[in-house]
Amino acid sequence: MDSLFQFAERCIALTDPEAKVQATFQTAEAWVAGELTLDDGAPPAPIGVPGRPERPRLVPPRDLPKRAIGSNEGFAAFLHALAHIEFNAINLAWDAVYRFRGLPRDFYDDWVRVAREEAEHFKMLANHLQALGYPYGHFDAHDGLWQAAVDTAHDPLWRMAIVPRGLEARGLDAGPRLLEKIRARGDEAALAIMTRIVAEEEGHVAVGTRWFRYLCERRGLDPLATFAHIHESFGRRPQPPFNMAARRRAGFAEDELAWLQGHDA
Repeated sequence: MDSLFQFAERCIALTDPEAKVQATFQTAEAWVAGELTLDDGAPPAPIGVPGRPERPRLVPPRDLPKRAIGSNEGFAAFLHALAHIEFNAINLAWDAVYRFRGLPRDFYDDWVRVAREEAEHFKMLANHLQALGYPYGHFDAHDGLWQAAVDTAHDPLWRMAIVPRGLEARGLDAGPRLLEKIRARGDEAALAIMTRIVAEEEGHVAVGTRWFRYLCERRGLDPLATFAHIHESFGRRPQPPFNMAARRRAGFAEDELAWLQGHDA
């Protein structure tokens, strides 16, 4: 039988977005059907540049032009930025599967499911952008999400703290504002897509919480002290406003929420 790790590596390497999405769906189906093993085979290669199309052109965040969301182009650029996040999230989920070995089977169940859902999110947004006349790749984008993967490739504990419980949790904080912007625009299709994405992203953060806590317990670490140390090491203490209800549903403990608000719990 083939190894899940080999299939995950292939999904990461594919450059064409549609091919990456389809390979993700096929790999997830094969995993759920019991057709793939957890045989290690070759150890994971050092993290590098994932497969991505020639466009969008990647630039520093400061070089991205500011567009008014009230215009057709500005609204499309706004949705394009969200689609780019979801495209990166496919690679991030597969890298968690591929890179971190020797964890319980449930870990791989969780991250294969996350990869599939991220692919669904990207496909929905890319299709809607195409319908608006602005295909994925039309606007420039930045590479901050994948840099977080590079920075945490050495340790799944750090990956769980920084990516799902850091960057993706910021998406929970932004969710209500994003939905309000789309609602004000009157694009019902985009609103339905993003309402689903915002709801499912809570589950992705919860997956990060589950495995962050598991790894802390396995290593005899205090979760709050570890979470704070990792974020402060990167200078990434999140800033308000926070969506406290969504973070609670995603598993954040009260002492973590107090720390986020600047209180030493």
